[in-house]
Amino acid sequence: MLSGRRYRLELTTEQAELCQEIGDICRAVWNTALEQRREYRRRGAWMNYVPQAAELAEAKREHPWLKTAPSHALQQTLRDLDRACREHGTFKVQWRSKARWSPSFRFPAGNLIRVERLGRKWGRAKLPKLGWVRFRWSRPLGGEIRSATVSRRGGQWFVSFLVDDSRQTPDKHAMPGTAVGIDRGVMVAAVTSDGTFHDRQFITPGERARYRRLQQKLARQKKGSANRRKTIAAMGRITTRVTDRRADFCAYTANRITARNALVVLEDLRTRNMTASASGTPDQPGCGVRQKAGLNRAILDKGWHRLELALRNAARCTGSRIVVVNPAYTSQTCNRCGHVDARSRKSQAVFACTACGHRDHADVNAAKNQRDAGLAFPACGDLGTSRSAKQEPVSRATGRNT
Repeated sequence: MLSGRRYRLELTTEQAELCQEIGDICRAVWNTALEQRREYRRRGAWMNYVPQAAELAEAKREHPWLKTAPSHALQQTLRDLDRACREHGTFKVQWRSKARWSPSFRFPAGNLIRVERLGRKWGRAKLPKLGWVRFRWSRPLGGEIRSATVSRRGGQWFVSFLVDDSRQTPDKHAMPGTAVGIDRGVMVAAVTSDGTFHDRQFITPGERARYRRLQQKLARQKKGSANRRKTIAAMGRITTRVTDRRADFCAYTANRITARNALVVLEDLRTRNMTASASGTPDQPGCGVRQKAGLNRAILDKGWHRLELALRNAARCTGSRIVVVNPAYTSQTCNRCGHVDARSRKSQAVFACTACGHRDHADVNAAKNQRDAGLAFPACGDLGTSRSAKQEPVSRATGRNT
């Protein structure tokens, strides 16, 4: 099983400058290759990785600054672009902006990477072009290195190793027959059908106030100035801490849920579509733009999509099955009698069935409905349609069976 291990780097000034330069070169190669692909598509032709890799070798002879970056890191950038264009479309792949994109590059050859432990807290890795780099030894590698990615977040440089830990996904969960439904919300991040509420405050009141002051300070500063860059860096440090807390919460919650349940049922929520702006166009402006913006922030703050990814990742280790069901009317349906009525949802937290009088927390009731829908989903066999169903639902992200 392939797993990731991320460590914080302690780079020298020269190494940090070289990492920044390599990241800028990879960004330039990405943007140039993307523009070339788009130009070919406008002409009705197609450009792929092979001819672009050959042209990159020729460009390195004409432009010596490209030789600063390792050849296989630049080739990996073209491979990543090729995969993105095939999966999403050439004109939907985004540019890598100098102001918004965090520098990163990958060394795909694991056999060229050496790792040594220096002590209880420190280790070092030998990376192409960079030489030996020190990193904080926060956890064992636990496997054979396949690749390494160097990236920068919040002013800090990190190295992520992709390792093969020799583990296999269990054929059967340790607790077969157990199932749980999860209802994701904006008040509570996740509520399970057993009545457990999973939530955490990701940003403290002090950090929120400081971030607000930094935003006001940023609005008064001149674009491109040194003070503006310092303010943006301070804002980035706050958002990095918030992001790390959210990732920790999702990983912790996913680990606990998958360890105790063989079947995990989620709503089939399209988070990107749900958080789209409602501003509209100048000719047709949207309605309730500020309210929709607040809802979008609340959804993104709770990390709905990140929790789903964490559940799918944790399920590889426990053998749990992840199923997504249609979320329509799950919050308006009584779990006891099956009566559907919007008036049964008295408030955000109260559900009282207008038919049988059953009362429950609204999110718990919705989670129970999702669990029952997931239990009714056949793991194999025919659905009575013109073609047989696959054994398990297909993941939207990977196209593989979950």
